[in-house]
Amino acid sequence: MIGIGKKLMLGFGGLLAVVVLLGVLTMSQIEALGSAIDVILRENYRSVVACQEMQDSLERVDSGLLFTLAGHEAQGRGLIEAHLPRFRTALHAELGNITLAGEQEQVDRIGLLFARYAAAIPAAIDGTRPLQARQADYFATLLPLFDQIKETARQVLLMNQMNMHEANDAARRLAATTHRRMLVAILVAALLTLLFGGLVHGWILRPLRRLIESTHEIRRGNLDLVLESNARDEIGHLSREFNAMAAALRQTRHQERLHLARSRRATGEVFKALPSAVAVLDLDGRVEMATETASRHFGLRPGVSANGPGFEWLPELRRKALEENRAAAPGPENELIQRFIENREHFFQPSVVPIPSGPGSAEPTGTALILKDVTQEIEQREMKRDVISTVSHQLKTPLTSLRMSIHLLLEERVGALNAQQTELLLAAREESERLVAFIGDWLDLDRIASGKARLSLRPADPRALVQEALEPVLAESRDKGVTLVNATSEDLPEVLADASKMRQVFLNVFSNALRFTPAGGTISVQAFAEERHVRFTVQDSGAGIPPEHLEHIFEPFYRGAEGDDPSGVGLGLAIVKQLVEAHGGGVNVESQAGRGTTLSFTLARAGKPVPADTET
Repeated sequence: MIGIGKKLMLGFGGLLAVVVLLGVLTMSQIEALGSAIDVILRENYRSVVACQEMQDSLERVDSGLLFTLAGHEAQGRGLIEAHLPRFRTALHAELGNITLAGEQEQVDRIGLLFARYAAAIPAAIDGTRPLQARQADYFATLLPLFDQIKETARQVLLMNQMNMHEANDAARRLAATTHRRMLVAILVAALLTLLFGGLVHGWILRPLRRLIESTHEIRRGNLDLVLESNARDEIGHLSREFNAMAAALRQTRHQERLHLARSRRATGEVFKALPSAVAVLDLDGRVEMATETASRHFGLRPGVSANGPGFEWLPELRRKALEENRAAAPGPENELIQRFIENREHFFQPSVVPIPSGPGSAEPTGTALILKDVTQEIEQREMKRDVISTVSHQLKTPLTSLRMSIHLLLEERVGALNAQQTELLLAAREESERLVAFIGDWLDLDRIASGKARLSLRPADPRALVQEALEPVLAESRDKGVTLVNATSEDLPEVLADASKMRQVFLNVFSNALRFTPAGGTISVQAFAEERHVRFTVQDSGAGIPPEHLEHIFEPFYRGAEGDDPSGVGLGLAIVKQLVEAHGGGVNVESQAGRGTTLSFTLARAGKPVPADTET
């Protein structure tokens, strides 16, 4: 059996041999071409340059001789002295680069002629001799020697140039031969590659393509296919294993379908029996599964679209849940859904939860609509409010009579009082006033929470609001030794506020700060303009609030720590929060133990008309 490995080695071995052959041939041809080019550059180019240098230097020497004969002896002698050494250097270079037949004799002749030429120069430039004698020497000896040397150098230059042309032609012929040989080698390599490609296609690619097509069939759910497995190589072994895998998958699919059918039936029955109203929706909003409660009270039966009348609030919730990939609930204006069931009013709180496609996947496949029945909670809340209102009003009547009686006794209209009786009545009056304040705060908090408190929003000056609220607590702060500082700027924009309600807010905040600020401390009030709001801050130098109490201070009846005045019942800051939020603002508190507390809240800037009265 010839396996895939041997087949690949056979094919790639052939390609490797072709690559090696091409490489060897290429290197040999390039080396031969390089040698030819080197001959041109090394053997002839230097001789050409030397001959040109000799001719140029000889002409400069001859010019120097003519200058001396013309009376310019200094300039002539300079040219002669400068260029005679250059000629000798070029002649020496040429003597060391003899490469052609007959070149040696010509160069030796140049040497002999130049020796005679150089020997005759001193007499021709001797200024002590008559000019006519010097001129006769130049024309009789130096000029003929000059012509002979120059002509001989030209002959050597032409010999080398001719040899360069011949070497260049030889290199071109070698390049053409190399081109033809490389073209033939490439064609042979291409034919061998095509042959190997055909063998690989038959040996490997065609069986692999059948395997790929089979995997596509399996992905589409077709597990009944069977591959031919007659080959005895690795492809045949892979085909047999593939058939075994498909058989195992068929068995597994059969078992999973049975298990899934049982699970779906069980899940459907359990889901229907859930007491809450829950429905599973696909991405188009069509009900896939629903509890009996959802089907009976909301008409959410399998196959029904939940985008029709009665569910106008649902598409926006589904969109929000799918885009944010988290549970979504409606805003406060559409918080509850009302239904009359068996002649009784019920309230449901809806929420939509995205259903992911699987563990670790963020791609949702649908949504779950959960309708939580909050009827009992609302009834208990209403009952609590009724009880609070009834108890408060029932307490106010006898408490009023008690306060009147204490007042009459203290005025001694029914008889004189001794010191001990007066002290007891004063304590009773203080406690009754405290109880009246507590009942008033309790009723205020109940009215605000139930939305029955009415606000009269008007543009108001922030500094005036602060100053008006500070006046009632100035005496108390002086008695306690606490400094009140109004650092509110006068150039702040006006805010929308109910002045009487904001007076109650500031009084509650100041009273709370005074309760926890020791003698010698400071309470500072500031205000800052923001883009859409004005922020008020009340900072005290008290002991601060421990972190474990900080998140609970706005809860009704919560008293995290006692200050100098233990008379509070924990309703002041709860009322502050409710009233500020009723104005459309927000409340925040920051504190560090031992460094005081800063309470801040915001009010909207006055910019456009608002209704005269606003009900919260």
